[in-house]
Amino acid sequence: MNYFEKMKGASQSPPSVSKLEVFLSWLGSFLGIAAIGAMNYIYMGSQENTLMIASFAASAVLLFGAPKSPLAQPRNFVGGHILAAFIGVAFCKTFVTQPALAASLAVSTAIAVMHLTRTLHPPAGATALNAIIGGAKVHQLGFAYPIFPVAVGVFILLAVALIFNNAPKNRRYPEFWL
Repeated sequence: MNYFEKMKGASQSPPSVSKLEVFLSWLGSFLGIAAIGAMNYIYMGSQENTLMIASFAASAVLLFGAPKSPLAQPRNFVGGHILAAFIGVAFCKTFVTQPALAASLAVSTAIAVMHLTRTLHPPAGATALNAIIGGAKVHQLGFAYPIFPVAVGVFILLAVALIFNNAPKNRRYPEFWL
């Protein structure tokens, strides 16, 4: 098969899901992100949304829209975000004057480390990137960033996913822990 023929793909699009599944995905993601927002408001007051990290939205897609995916399982979700956050901070501190290099190294290294630790979670690449492009407030957190806001937000979203995804009879989460 030549190079360009491979780009045609090998299979068809996945089947559509029921309207109930669409609603459950919507409701679960709403509750998960709302829980992070509520905890942010309770503990941070009316300050900025410190707990709101964009990569959590992408994680919500997996946790509530594809809860059976290996990439959505707790090991991948928790491990991927926390490892990527530490990697992002390390490269941010190492390459302070070269943010583009820091970003490239952080994301690619996070992917490699997630592969090696079997914690691959695609949204975590954005968590590593956020450590570099997140601005002064994120930079001031330094190595606290992987704990707060990352780990705190991850565990809030995980708790909602565990409670919500096991409530309907047709859903189960997780498929595996370790």
